[in-house]
Amino acid sequence: MSTFPGSPHVLKGGLVLLDPDTFNVLPNGIIALQYNPDTLSRTLKIKGAEEGGDRSEALRLTGPPVETIKLEAEIDATDQLEVADSTTVQYGIHPQLAALETLVYPTSATLQNNYRLAQQGTLEIMPMLAPLPLFVWSGSRIVPVRLTDLSVTEEAFDPSLNPIRAKVSLGMRVLSIDDLNFTDKGGSLYLAYQRQKEALAQLNLPGTFGALGIRGIP
Repeated sequence: MSTFPGSPHVLKGGLVLLDPDTFNVLPNGIIALQYNPDTLSRTLKIKGAEEGGDRSEALRLTGPPVETIKLEAEIDATDQLEVADSTTVQYGIHPQLAALETLVYPTSATLQNNYRLAQQGTLEIMPMLAPLPLFVWSGSRIVPVRLTDLSVTEEAFDPSLNPIRAKVSLGMRVLSIDDLNFTDKGGSLYLAYQRQKEALAQLNLPGTFGALGIRGIP
């Protein structure tokens, strides 16, 4: 899938993984999508006053909306196989798939440690603290997220049955200040994301009553 050498450079979307304690980027913590998806769907569930409550609360918002993001990305080994990349020749696209899949697994070291603690009679074992993923879709959209679902459809294989083409469906929920602390890096990243929306909204050209077919509000 080589491209014309004079074609414009296209930015890639992807994920950046931060250490949940230090908020530093983890080693191998940048996962760039090989090809940007054609579509990206977002759903915003509004947090407002409950229906049937006090009428004075009808227009009040109780917090940022719950925003979910869904995308489907393609991973293909064609380019790497053309140049006989040794890792791709041996493993196909297993490494790319594994980089995404391990985001939703506790580490094997954590599982072993929890088992050891359970064998020693520890009554309460704290769940693993996972890395904080940032979804990056251009400089205008950098937002902390939690992965909610991940599905992989492997579509082609090499003679050793390594996958060489796959589609990945990725679901994410944006983590807002309802989920993160105002004072830490995660909270500030969310606020920057919301402020960017507000700044872009100011660039929208206002409409007119005439465009709506009315002269004004009765």
